[in-house]
Amino acid sequence: MTNANAADAPVEHEADWGRLEDGTPVGRWVLRDGTLEVGLVEHGARIQSVLAPDRDGNRADVVLGFPDAAPYAGKGRSFGATIGRFANRIAGGTFELDGQRSSVPTTDRGNAIHGGPHPFSEKLWTAHPVDGVCGVRFSLFSPDGDNGFPGGLSVHVTYALHEGTLTITYSATTDAPTVLNLTNHAYVDLAGEGSGTIDAHLVQVHADRFLPVDETALPTGEFRPVADTPFDLREAVPVGYRVELDDEQLHRGKGFDHCYVLADVPGGARPPALAAVVTEPVSGRVLEVRTDQPGIQFFTGGSLAGTLVGKAGSAYGPRTGLALETQAFPDAPNHPEFPTTVLLPGEEFRSVTELRFLVA
Repeated sequence: MTNANAADAPVEHEADWGRLEDGTPVGRWVLRDGTLEVGLVEHGARIQSVLAPDRDGNRADVVLGFPDAAPYAGKGRSFGATIGRFANRIAGGTFELDGQRSSVPTTDRGNAIHGGPHPFSEKLWTAHPVDGVCGVRFSLFSPDGDNGFPGGLSVHVTYALHEGTLTITYSATTDAPTVLNLTNHAYVDLAGEGSGTIDAHLVQVHADRFLPVDETALPTGEFRPVADTPFDLREAVPVGYRVELDDEQLHRGKGFDHCYVLADVPGGARPPALAAVVTEPVSGRVLEVRTDQPGIQFFTGGSLAGTLVGKAGSAYGPRTGLALETQAFPDAPNHPEFPTTVLLPGEEFRSVTELRFLVA
């Protein structure tokens, strides 16, 4: 159901929540399940807000973002957005598939990042409520040659809310061989967005290897054990303590900006499993991330420059939010040793990520 007037409706739609520079209206959807309230925006098929309770039942918005559409169409385009066609980086913006070389415009130190200069996060998606559940389905068609990627791609992202868990289901089909890597780029501060840094957050990642990067943040191809490194997050540790350690990889990422290896299988998929847990000790809020993807990019927001002001009126500087992006491995089309990201005609890409909000 949709109802723009009933504040307690499980699915609410505001058709003209904001406008792009050309005057195009942008809609916002709200999902409610009695525990969480989740705001979703059609521009970028993004998570705009998550109101979650602390251990005393007090709710706060724990997702970094903006109160209107304008910042999302500018420097804030990645905040909470669906990232594609290819999340993370592609070396030199080029890859070969079936003997054909494709070129994606480069936007980051000579590499393509997050799908190129006009990615999915800048598109206006169509949206419809999902029958029988508290959910919304966003849809987009990416034509052959979009940002240099081959194949016409039909892609859908469904958000469904139930008992404190936000489930994100990605699906896609193509009419020609292509590569695909989809994720969500929400920044989280479990103390409440705009409350300061995430240094006191405790982070645990269920992985015993990570992908080290070169000077341009591309994976080197090495699968490095986390043991005896600052990247060992198998037990929960405070973010701020690890970020400040003198380590070449931390310097290259301005903190954590690395993909952890959750599974190493040829097809790139695995049964959904617990990948990461984040705890904010003062509020007691906990976020559990489950996924079927082979990797999770842990990013502590070292590149946030304080030039964007969020919903609470605070500037978003370094480490004011962290992201846990479930995905395939960066630059996978150029690394045959990585799980494949190739999607062929007649196949359906399908992936599930669960964000479960709890209190401790």
